[in-house]
Amino acid sequence: MGLHLGDTAPDFTAESTDGTINLHEYLGDSWGILFSHPADFTPVCTTELGRVAALKPEFDKRNVKVLGLSVDPLDDHQTWSTDIAETQGTALNFPLIADPDRTVADLYDMVPPAAENNLTVRSVFVIGPDKAIKLMITYPASTGRNFDEILRVIDSLQLTANYQVATPVDWVDGQDVIIVPAVTDEEAVEKFPKGFTPVKPYLRITPQPNR
Repeated sequence: MGLHLGDTAPDFTAESTDGTINLHEYLGDSWGILFSHPADFTPVCTTELGRVAALKPEFDKRNVKVLGLSVDPLDDHQTWSTDIAETQGTALNFPLIADPDRTVADLYDMVPPAAENNLTVRSVFVIGPDKAIKLMITYPASTGRNFDEILRVIDSLQLTANYQVATPVDWVDGQDVIIVPAVTDEEAVEKFPKGFTPVKPYLRITPQPNR
């Protein structure tokens, strides 16, 4: 049937470069990102893992725990980690799951039916503290992900989880947001003391409430 937004992220226990990990226990009350890689020792994946390692302070600041996954065995992960540190200038500083039997890949539909050699595509799952899937993005194997965009989406998700707002096109942290239609004008006056601009009855702009 496949996974959908709002579904509970399938739990699993797997070996990783940081030891045995149970997903739900590992995340605890934190947000999480699970992202897959087609294979170890591949060029695009090497750049992605280095970039995520460099961005780890940004994920930490947002209370987001990061998990990578590849369908290769743990020994390969350990050797590949050395290559990542050497070529990208940042050592791996988050767990990389070994999934040689593709148990996790199958749980998360990371292997499309037409995939060559049963390699995973570049899937990204953002998981909330409630263990529900908040975001799913799939990239082709040839395209490296934009993790600045993933951070932007996390900022939006966390903002809308705490306030009755949505974020407009191209929004970045610190910019104005939109009051959701479910909030009446009377309620908005109380909920958004910075005020709001009614562009249309359904389009009301307000400063970001947590800034």
